[in-house]
Amino acid sequence: MNANEFRRRGREMVDYVADYLEGIEGRQVYPDVEPGYLRPLIPATAPQEPDTFEDIMNDVTHWHSPYFFAYFPTGSSYPAMLADMLCGAIGCIGFSWAASPACTELETVMMDWLGKMLQLPEAFLAGKAGEGGGVIQGSASEATLVALLAARTKAVRRLQTTSPGLTQGAIMDKLVAYASDQAHSSVERAGLIGGVKLKSIPSDDKFAMHASALQEALETDKAAGLIPFFVSSTARVVYGPLGDSEPCLGLR
Repeated sequence: MNANEFRRRGREMVDYVADYLEGIEGRQVYPDVEPGYLRPLIPATAPQEPDTFEDIMNDVTHWHSPYFFAYFPTGSSYPAMLADMLCGAIGCIGFSWAASPACTELETVMMDWLGKMLQLPEAFLAGKAGEGGGVIQGSASEATLVALLAARTKAVRRLQTTSPGLTQGAIMDKLVAYASDQAHSSVERAGLIGGVKLKSIPSDDKFAMHASALQEALETDKAAGLIPFFVSSTARVVYGPLGDSEPCLGLR
């Protein structure tokens, strides 16, 4: 694709997207296919020649449809689509300040904006001191895993500081995390990848985690010699102490 075709296809794509979103409610939400349908229709090895632009646009699932209730709606908007075009063209990779000062610092500031919207305690914000703060992950599943791993690391370091003889393996064998029984499957997956115990806490009639049930689980597990270190709730996020005296090391 040369620059001239890119301009032409770009105009076509903008028109397609606008028409698509304006008429999304009239589209079939899910295609009439069965699992495994695609493999027989495409080459067994990577093709030497590309498909046409028109062929590529023919088969999609319509997440934006008002009749699509399987998952949360995708968070795209017209400004976001334009921003994606610009990001794709510039190709900025903000993995460090030196790679892109503006990208790196803007992420920190915007995460503080989000923290303030959620009314998080000051300790959760980067601010000027840089003690808190967050980063934007590629997906909710990724964010859950990163949060659990960060909490696990903090718990291990804290316990090794107070008890230098403890090995990481001995500590991890006693670590226990908690999640609402309404939690997404990514939370359970994060526990498996993180190599820690994960216990389900019942929710109330509004699907929020029962605080009393969490407190009971904390007390029972601490009495059994386990080490609570992480809580993931789907509503009414738990702030403050995890148990009677230990700080809450991980929240979602």
